[in-house]
Amino acid sequence: MCLGVPGKVMSIDEAGVGMTMGRVSFGGIVKEVCLAYTPQAQVGDYVLVHVGFSISVLDEEEAEGTLRFLERMGELEAFGTPRTQP
Repeated sequence: MCLGVPGKVMSIDEAGVGMTMGRVSFGGIVKEVCLAYTPQAQVGDYVLVHVGFSISVLDEEEAEGTLRFLERMGELEAFGTPRTQP
């Protein structure tokens, strides 16, 4: 089974490796993510990330709901310390 995790785009770098890259926060854990598949993503947007690539843009309510569900399942531990937000 594949797992896509929502994260919030914190910054975007279009120079880098020739693809649009961004720093994405997953409940406080920030990772470098390729944004090439979601060129419409802007700073502050939520994106669904699978194996380091954003694959769609989500609204905040959907993203937060998914993060809460993944946290209850213990699936966020792979990213580091789980979120402590309600």
